[in-house]
Amino acid sequence: MPTDARVVVVPQQQGEPLEVVDLMLPEPGPHQVIVRQYASGICHSQLHTIHNPRQAPQVLGHESTGEVLEVGGEVTDLAPGDTVMVTWVPKNLEQARREGGPVALALPDGQVASSINVFTWATHTIADEMFVVKVPENIDYEADSIIGCAVITGAGAVLHTAAVQPGDSVAIVGVGGVGLSAVAAAAHLGAYPIIAVDLDDAKLEFAKHFGATHGVNASEVDMVEAVRALTPVEGQFDIRRQPVAGVDYAFDCIGHASTMKQVSEITRSGEFGQSKGGTSVLVGVPQTPIELNSAHMFIGERSYICSLGGSCEPSEDLPRFIQWHQDGILDLDSLVTQRYGIDDIGVAVEDLEHGRVAGRSILVFD
Repeated sequence: MPTDARVVVVPQQQGEPLEVVDLMLPEPGPHQVIVRQYASGICHSQLHTIHNPRQAPQVLGHESTGEVLEVGGEVTDLAPGDTVMVTWVPKNLEQARREGGPVALALPDGQVASSINVFTWATHTIADEMFVVKVPENIDYEADSIIGCAVITGAGAVLHTAAVQPGDSVAIVGVGGVGLSAVAAAAHLGAYPIIAVDLDDAKLEFAKHFGATHGVNASEVDMVEAVRALTPVEGQFDIRRQPVAGVDYAFDCIGHASTMKQVSEITRSGEFGQSKGGTSVLVGVPQTPIELNSAHMFIGERSYICSLGGSCEPSEDLPRFIQWHQDGILDLDSLVTQRYGIDDIGVAVEDLEHGRVAGRSILVFD
């Protein structure tokens, strides 16, 4: 039967304020699931949707915790009463290869609101089963709600995309929710040094709580020179006989044109073509093309790779990161710094946009 829901809607007209709309979710299709939500993360990438032109109203949010209320007739691994997480990444390869469309919601005014794949800024959601993962009942409903995007994106990039090893040197540019998750993963894997780069001293100090060993304020110093000064490689020279300096892995958790370029400049060179150089990892959602110094990349045998959703498989990695939280490896209780009710979504987005969120903010539903 249809389910009552309160849903945050981004109006079609750009610049209009977000609306909280009361509507009825339809009955689930064969592969769909209805979830009553406990909490949802508020991801910085959603600001791109809010500020970019659109052809219709949209619904947002892509990480949450909740409980299954109803399942479609062909859903096999979920049942009413299951504790679940909703994420934007298909939970395994088998599900990813099955065709599943975006959700479209009929609004009371006759318009239709769409989502890319899921929406979690809502008291209840309907989603394809490929984006819904059963998890243990004893999760932290609030803090764990950010695992489905912030944690898998940041920690996953370190753990899976880069496969950081003990002793590897790491720089993480942008230490919001995603960057702090990357810092925690790097610390757990034994990286050293772990250099946090941001524009705010308070955020850099906060990053040390998660395992950063050094902080660089890019508003006060040349970030490239500062990171290289922290990471000389004793006794090594590049092919031009210049001393090798720089990190093994540099993670851009922002995606601005300047930071995408800078992470390529702070990785170390290889040695005389006899060893490979460092690797830059783009983690944040890019909003513009960039040009890289091809000679710098080529001579140093440096690499530049991208990480979409931390290269994670949610069916395996969501339980992994839940356990990290429970074991104290990943302090999500500190990472979630602000909580809002659904009617305060406008304030929540404004706080995020103006840098008033130290870690990650969430919506909590009654």
